[in-house]
Amino acid sequence: MADPEKLTDRTRPTSVDGLMTIGEIARRVGIKVNTIRFYEEIGLLPPIDRTESGRRKFTEVQLQRLRFIRNSRSLGFSSDEIRSLLSLSDQPDRQCTEVTDIASAHLAAVNERIVRLGALRDELAAILARCHGGRICDCRVIEAIADLSGEIG
Repeated sequence: MADPEKLTDRTRPTSVDGLMTIGEIARRVGIKVNTIRFYEEIGLLPPIDRTESGRRKFTEVQLQRLRFIRNSRSLGFSSDEIRSLLSLSDQPDRQCTEVTDIASAHLAAVNERIVRLGALRDELAAILARCHGGRICDCRVIEAIADLSGEIG
């Protein structure tokens, strides 16, 4: 057996059978326990096996799946996109055309958001340029925001 003082969170056994608790897997993936429960609830994670006492027990495969979900979320993919990517990743012999299509559509949406954010930035900069300080009743920022009436985006 390894020296307990040399074990890290990644090498420390979580149970006798080598399965991980929800707390351990949350730490290893870098997400919250409630997030894991949510992913299971919305079907990004299949139902997790449980002990007789009802505690979830996670495997290395589920750890990798959670990392994939976390990484996908950090790239801005929606839950539906992630669900599709996971489904495709479970079919390793298929062509990756559908994956490329999903990623390409996501990139197009990101580019559209960047354009909208650029317009938003320009409008906010123009509003701030009109501000010369003073009292709120004379505030050009408040006035400009009130006058926008749906002109942005």
